[in-house]
Amino acid sequence: MTSPSLPACASSSVAAAPAVLHQAGRVVAGAGCLQRLPELIAGRVSRHLLLLTGRVVDAASPVAPVIAALRAAGLRVTVLDPVSPEPLEGDVDALLAAAQAAAESAGPIDGVVGIGGGSAIDVAKVIAVLLAQPVTLRALLSGTPVPGRGLPTVMVPTTAGTGAEATPNSIILVPQDALKIGIVSPHLLPDLVLLDPELTVTLPPAVTAHTGIDALCHAIECYTSRKANLFSDLYGLEAIRLIGRSIRRAFADGADLAARQDMLLGSYYGGVCIATSSTTAVHALAYPLGGRYRVPHGLSNAMLLPTVMAFNRVGSQARFAAMARALGVAVDGLDDEAASLAFVEALRQLNADLGIATRLGDLGVTEADLDALVEGAARVTRLLDNNPRPMARADLRALYAAVL
Repeated sequence: MTSPSLPACASSSVAAAPAVLHQAGRVVAGAGCLQRLPELIAGRVSRHLLLLTGRVVDAASPVAPVIAALRAAGLRVTVLDPVSPEPLEGDVDALLAAAQAAAESAGPIDGVVGIGGGSAIDVAKVIAVLLAQPVTLRALLSGTPVPGRGLPTVMVPTTAGTGAEATPNSIILVPQDALKIGIVSPHLLPDLVLLDPELTVTLPPAVTAHTGIDALCHAIECYTSRKANLFSDLYGLEAIRLIGRSIRRAFADGADLAARQDMLLGSYYGGVCIATSSTTAVHALAYPLGGRYRVPHGLSNAMLLPTVMAFNRVGSQARFAAMARALGVAVDGLDDEAASLAFVEALRQLNADLGIATRLGDLGVTEADLDALVEGAARVTRLLDNNPRPMARADLRALYAAVL
């Protein structure tokens, strides 16, 4: 896979500390690359492979022939029940118990594969650690550091959005707190990532839209984050360029393999940005929407993105102008102020073109819910602290109200 090129319009940030780039051990991209899984893990996984997916694996699944090939190569393959969207802490505990039972009955597990959207991949990452390290999920969710690497992992995204295959994060929903909690550690980075666009051609248009804007959001937030650096500048602008030129095409024609490849690569680059920089206020405000209302993560980000960027634009006009050019917005002849405004308007237009709902009220959120949402978002200091413009609770409330 080639490295992205830095668009001429970009300006690199100079971080206070040296920038650190954490990535997966190996990345393979291209149509049909999932079929190479048996050869790619040969020598690393030799006994018992655990497979977590986001959907039931039946005879028609593109995963079925790969499982057959793995078993023909002498591997035991245990396929767990599908990981639910927005997985709860209890869901992960149940899957871990099933994995441990499989290890007892069929022999020790020596590799974990996650195939699916962000939920399946996040759960696969954390289960690989829990199977190998003396730590509990509750401890990790309570802030105990991940003690070390888990079992060897392979992550295969089937949506182009979360970038979870590239991040050191695992996001789990904790019902009693009505909030998603992120477990973050370089130990969660996969050993191998496969980016196969053939796995995404059947995504419904709405899912293509929500996950695609999620990926775009990662790149935008990380490029404007207080943690932005030489690496997140490079990957962030290239992700914006790839997604900007292809998301409408993928939405209109799911079988457009070139557009699907752009989206997968843009999503991966967005995940790399998260690994070296950080998301900011969009994600902080989105987490309570997922925790309290089970709003899909990509949708909540898409609803919030233009409004939060209008707030963040102040003081960051040059960076917003660079993103506008990367997104393909016609800004020739405009100064940074005008270009930054055009970028925010382009985000609103993109939501409209993709048919994305833009009002929280349509999802059942009322003004009476704003205090609880603000309280939840204010607790996500891990992300709010990186926002380019400080946010008081009054700002959080005003942003929620603006999309109510």
